[in-house]
Amino acid sequence: MKSDIVFGQYVEGRSPIHKLDARIKIIIAILYIVVIFLAKSVSAFALLALSAGVFVGMTKISPRLIMRSMKSLVFIILFTAIINIFWMTGDTLLLKFWVIEIYLEGVINAVLIVLRIMLLIIATSVFMTYTTTPLALTDALEHLLSPLKKIKVPVHEFAMMMTIALRFIPTLIDETHKIINAQTARGADFSSGNIIKRAKALIPILIPLFISAFRRADELATAMECRCYTGGEGRTRMNVPKTATRDWVFLGCLVLLGGAVVLLNMYFPIYGLGV
Repeated sequence: MKSDIVFGQYVEGRSPIHKLDARIKIIIAILYIVVIFLAKSVSAFALLALSAGVFVGMTKISPRLIMRSMKSLVFIILFTAIINIFWMTGDTLLLKFWVIEIYLEGVINAVLIVLRIMLLIIATSVFMTYTTTPLALTDALEHLLSPLKKIKVPVHEFAMMMTIALRFIPTLIDETHKIINAQTARGADFSSGNIIKRAKALIPILIPLFISAFRRADELATAMECRCYTGGEGRTRMNVPKTATRDWVFLGCLVLLGGAVVLLNMYFPIYGLGV
């Protein structure tokens, strides 16, 4: 069984985006998402699509790999597009059949909504999962949330839980494939029958998967206790994150991009997004 799950997958590289400080990458990703939601016109989305293409090209990551991360959201994307096409009205009627009316505005709106979802996935993939290791990502998140320690928020424990979760996602996926292959070799069928039958067929997968997950969790807890792990109080770091000029240049480019999107919405809208 071939895996199409690429969530949390890190792609090793030495591109300018790979070299950015993880803390700055999180801020850039958040700003980029805000800018995506600020886009309300065709011209603004065209600029964002161009910028996304530039960022993907800078990472030197195959666009096919990024598109694979959208496979799990195909149903949501298509459902959103269909809702916009059939429910939005406008001035230009393209097709009328019985009670169904399709307007040009609805089609454009659906395309822009789909593009927005794709840009959101690209933003989180390019600046976070594909170019940042899980350990660097959680360390950066701990640094950014460190002010919350003053109000007794367990920031280090939260970051540690994220590190463990991201670390074991690929491990659990591999374990799932091994269990599926073992059950298939024993004659199990996971692809035929109705939804209820397929759901029942998953029971022989879920039970050993949960047992394996609990066993790994117990082994990890034992290993941490043997190494006298007591939390983040007084701990030092082997790699101390440092910002460089390129980090602030990228951050400034995102701010300029946001300003350009706002100006395009105001003065060169071409078509305004309905939602």
